[in-house]
Amino acid sequence: MKLTGKLDYLEMPATGGTLDRLKAFYSAAFCWSFPDYGPTYSAFSEGLDGGFQADAGEAPAKPLPLLYSEDLEETLSAVENAGGTIVKPIFSFPGGRRFHFVDPAGNEMAVWGE
Repeated sequence: MKLTGKLDYLEMPATGGTLDRLKAFYSAAFCWSFPDYGPTYSAFSEGLDGGFQADAGEAPAKPLPLLYSEDLEETLSAVENAGGTIVKPIFSFPGGRRFHFVDPAGNEMAVWGE
């Protein structure tokens, strides 16, 4: 059986010049550390991996949970067949490929794979 659906990553917005402030806040409050991936993205690995996206064109409007799949095409088809709406078809990003969907309650989520 393929590994699909594991909650694997949480991407959060850091627009409006808040990236440095967010890093300082989480570092001071919870001792988090942040590897930077360019000037607009900082990751964290504190129980659940995640990152802050500061690029306004790429940042989610609210926290974006990412699920993992070993077969993106198969998972995309399963999401559609279950009643989900694909809002961003499969695309490449640093680290792999992913797609975004909205569930029946209107929650946006993403699925990523290598």
